[in-house]
Amino acid sequence: MGILSGLQPEPVFSHFEAISAIPRPSGQERQISDYLAAFARAHHLAYRQDESGNVILWKDAAPGYEDCPPVILQGHMDMVCEQEPGRGMDFTTQGLELEVSDGWVSARGTTLGGDDGIALAYCLALLEAEDIPHPPLEVLITTSEETGMGGARAADLSGLRGRRLINLDSEEEGQIITSCAGGCRVDCRVPLEYQTQTGQLCSLTVGGLTGGHSGTEIGKGGANACRLLSRVLMELGQQFSFSVVSLCGGGRDNVIPQQASARILLSERLLPACCAALERCRRELGKEYQATDPDLSLTFTLEGEGTFPVLTVDSAQKALLLVQYLPNGVQAMSQTMPGMVETSLNLGYMETGREALALRFSLRSSSRQALAGLKRQLAEALTAVGGTASVSGEYPPWEYRASSPLREQVARAYRELYGRDPELVAIHAGLECGLLAEKLPGVDAVSIGPNMRDIHTPHERLEIASVKRTWDWLLRVLAEREAGTTAVS
Repeated sequence: MGILSGLQPEPVFSHFEAISAIPRPSGQERQISDYLAAFARAHHLAYRQDESGNVILWKDAAPGYEDCPPVILQGHMDMVCEQEPGRGMDFTTQGLELEVSDGWVSARGTTLGGDDGIALAYCLALLEAEDIPHPPLEVLITTSEETGMGGARAADLSGLRGRRLINLDSEEEGQIITSCAGGCRVDCRVPLEYQTQTGQLCSLTVGGLTGGHSGTEIGKGGANACRLLSRVLMELGQQFSFSVVSLCGGGRDNVIPQQASARILLSERLLPACCAALERCRRELGKEYQATDPDLSLTFTLEGEGTFPVLTVDSAQKALLLVQYLPNGVQAMSQTMPGMVETSLNLGYMETGREALALRFSLRSSSRQALAGLKRQLAEALTAVGGTASVSGEYPPWEYRASSPLREQVARAYRELYGRDPELVAIHAGLECGLLAEKLPGVDAVSIGPNMRDIHTPHERLEIASVKRTWDWLLRVLAEREAGTTAVS
């Protein structure tokens, strides 16, 4: 223990700190996967590590629980890797720098990986403990959840006997997640043409946006940096002439972009007019997004004169129009659950290359038909301009189960501990439960977790007291041998 020394529950935070020292970007989870396998060997636990890096660990029941059916505990080992501008973190080789402040754990200038490192910490603390009552445990830790759930899709679950599954990938204490949206990633490419031109090279950056998770935060109406940049450039283009050298923004399809930049070429005599126009844009956008993005900024920098490749007029117009007018954000609200987003998409990545503009979207919907329609809409729009749209990482919605003994058990444990009912909710974000349910016929699943805020952003944080309360809740659920009873050892 180090930074988190003394926090309770001590075993959970001890494991969380150890996990945080291990690089684990999506798609590069070998180190953390091997760590979990080594943990299993050190504690004489049966385990299986597959080619995708998924790890399943088994632990026998505690005394008095031998005849109880197994419980599956599940989370993912990868994390979204975002950082503040200028932080200089290499997530492939460096661990996180944890910080504790005002009852919360965070990481200096980066995402924390509480999504879903806390699931690993809970599971390892349970697997290691010798004095906690529980039924047989089957712990499934998957890879690449944040980039299309590839680990869950590839996992062989034939060795799992349990049909009660507790997913530990939620971020709101006191909620029991009962269903979630399905989704996919769509990669778009649009051919571009260039020509050479001489002029003053300038950099324009939209930054300081709130960003966030493209599922849980999409309904809050915050700005998307890629879209905002295209809007600013289109407004400038109505006032004077310039050429686009490059566009770039965002990084991951499931993160609402906080920053996007353009390099443009213009005549030096237009610089005063350009600066004045940008200041007007900054004031107008600041008023428009003052509630959701109070730190919005526009930065304009001169980079020097020279001759550069620039987009032709037609290519620049096509790129800006696509970024601005392809669908983005909330597309439909649920008609059965007031206030819940049914269908959305997020433009999470944009970049001009030598031959094409690349755009990457995360699509989500609790309706299979609406999701199919959104994919078709993107494909048809791209085809109309000579581009392509390819779909990957599809995962199904996790549908609500009308009869759920596990849901009742988890809710009862919460009431017994805290004297109030938990909130039963469906979410617009994606969880692996839908994929796992297809592989485990008849599985009864719920998802719970402690309070986390601003996940998928450098401001991500985990509430210490909530980790303890959720730990106690989980232990209460596992201690229930049958409905309303616990075993006597």
